[in-house]
Amino acid sequence: MSKPNEDYLLSSVKNALRILRSFSLEEPEKKVTELASSLGLSKSTVSRLLQTLASEGFVTKDPTTQKYRLGLTILHLNTIVTSHLEINREAQPILQQLVRDIQETAHIAVLDGMDVVYINRVECQRPVQALSHIGRRNPLHCTSSGKVLLSYQEYAKTESYIEQGLARFTPNTITDPDAFRNALKTIRQQGYAISIEELREGVASIAAPIRDYTGKVVYALSVIGPVHRMNPYNPSIIAKVKRAANEISEKLGYWKT
Repeated sequence: MSKPNEDYLLSSVKNALRILRSFSLEEPEKKVTELASSLGLSKSTVSRLLQTLASEGFVTKDPTTQKYRLGLTILHLNTIVTSHLEINREAQPILQQLVRDIQETAHIAVLDGMDVVYINRVECQRPVQALSHIGRRNPLHCTSSGKVLLSYQEYAKTESYIEQGLARFTPNTITDPDAFRNALKTIRQQGYAISIEELREGVASIAAPIRDYTGKVVYALSVIGPVHRMNPYNPSIIAKVKRAANEISEKLGYWKT
């Protein structure tokens, strides 16, 4: 059974979400009393929740009217969602063609905190049962997508990740900090990353960076397959993955000068 304080926290989260959802195009601003009346909550509860939401930028208060409206954090989250929708829309036909060409499963991944998260997946006819479904979080240092994304980050973020420790998942996982730094340098130079049985035995992958219109690496395109079927060192596979990543980058507005 849930503890009383756990039930209270869950109730508070639900009520905070109800407050956020109560704003609309017709009613973009509301006072505490209006929210309390419409949601059936006490004014003290609504006021406390609004203060918490305001501290995180989810709502903002007009000092003159004393009304609340949605804050810029909502806009930031919306930008992330719409960006992912754009990348999936633009990348889908390119991923499908890549899967037809290589006959292995392809993904689009993004960096989220200290993890790589898969936001799109196009399966081949015989997909490997790997830990790469949409929404899945994997470590950065032992996946090709993760290594690509980390290799283009600022020095401080890269070092922060390395300093927290490079956990070993298989005998092939790179756990030595200097060896990993050298690997990231090589990835930046060659424009792609390879992972062979670093996260899971029997699985290989190759990834290349996807850039936005500013030239910043924001996503990674990867192809994954069983080691007995796919050789990520094959020059043809490398060329196809890099070309597909470049095509998606161009769809996002990137133009290499």
